Amino acid sequence: MRWVKLDNAAKIYPAARRKNWSNLFRQSVTLTENIDVRVLQNALDVTVKRFPSIAARLRKGAFWYYLQQVESAPQISEEHSYPLVFMDREEMRKCAFRVIAYKNRIAVEYFHSLTDGNGALVFLKSLTAEYLEQKYRVSIPFENGVLDRRELPKEEELEDSFLKYAGNVPASRKDTNAWHMSGEPQKDGFLNLTCFQIPVKPALELAHKHNATLTVFMSAVMMKALLNLQNEKNPNTKRQKRIKLLIPVNLRNLFPSNTLRNFAMYTIPELDPRLGAYSFDEICKIIQHKMGTEFTEKHMSCVIATNVNDERNPLVRLIPLPLKNAVMKAIFDSVGEKKSCLTLSNLGQVKIPEAMAQYVRRFDFILGVQAAAPYNCGMLSYGDTIYINFIRNIQDAELERHFHAVLQEMGLPTVVESNQNER
Repeated sequence: MRWVKLDNAAKIYPAARRKNWSNLFRQSVTLTENIDVRVLQNALDVTVKRFPSIAARLRKGAFWYYLQQVESAPQISEEHSYPLVFMDREEMRKCAFRVIAYKNRIAVEYFHSLTDGNGALVFLKSLTAEYLEQKYRVSIPFENGVLDRRELPKEEELEDSFLKYAGNVPASRKDTNAWHMSGEPQKDGFLNLTCFQIPVKPALELAHKHNATLTVFMSAVMMKALLNLQNEKNPNTKRQKRIKLLIPVNLRNLFPSNTLRNFAMYTIPELDPRLGAYSFDEICKIIQHKMGTEFTEKHMSCVIATNVNDERNPLVRLIPLPLKNAVMKAIFDSVGEKKSCLTLSNLGQVKIPEAMAQYVRRFDFILGVQAAAPYNCGMLSYGDTIYINFIRNIQDAELERHFHAVLQEMGLPTVVESNQNER
């Protein structure tokens, strides 16, 4: 069985995990008919052979963790009462992803060391295509992220692109802390999921009206909601903390890479409430300028170099894994999630081969909650609808309420779903 070293971004996740938190994310596709689990299992058996770095188990070496290709596909799982149930070490040692069938939905939950949202979407599309071909005897072309499952894996798909595109000059790690939300935790560990469905056309028209992309526009809605929530909780602006949003960016849009492993960085626009009120246009401009300045080859190669230089340090490489884990976990706890209020990750427009479209209703993207903060948010669009999934581990839906209020102020029609209704 093939094995690969963890990519540069993946190394932090095994070290940072803890008893009640494993860094998982979920992608799902909802079909027009209920899933035939037997056919899905057969489709998974075929698909896993094409993705040795995703269909893998997490293994521990003397100096680093690594991924080892699974010998056979895991069994299809049943849905739990909430998504992204904790994945313990024993499960990760067997297989670090799950495939879950529920009614007409196929969901895949990935430990983040395996891949990022873009690599995961290629896996999900390819699995779905294999399922549809077996179930309905249709032929689906290899395009729009659907790979040939009977083809051998390509070496370029397995490369660590961080090492390839690291620059010579490292970037500074200095940054300020952000405001963190709080609330009464769910006693049973339940994760609350709320999905906002927004029509693409009016959202795009409104974004263009504010001279913004859809990502910038929705990020501005989120930051406005965070501002309003903090102001509600603490009206004294002089004592308020910075509102900072972590926005991942796909580095494949900057560097020529076909890797299916992690290859994303992030930018963190911020607002300081102590400076006064912000108009919506002002928030859009701040996000736009931040992304425009940082989402360049030169800047990102410096950021990559900062992380890669640590990995290449001969002394670091010789430190035993338990000590490495302790150091990385301490760094993650003191720095990792303190620099933003939450993540808003937008996978953008999901495209599939036309032959698949008649069988597919929607796609969803759900991030796990952060280790020390109660929220996260995943977003994508499919067809004429934007799907924005909030997840939280506290009881009150305060941020969702403010986010909805900002959308209403904008005049955007919105449908809201919640798994609270399914309990």
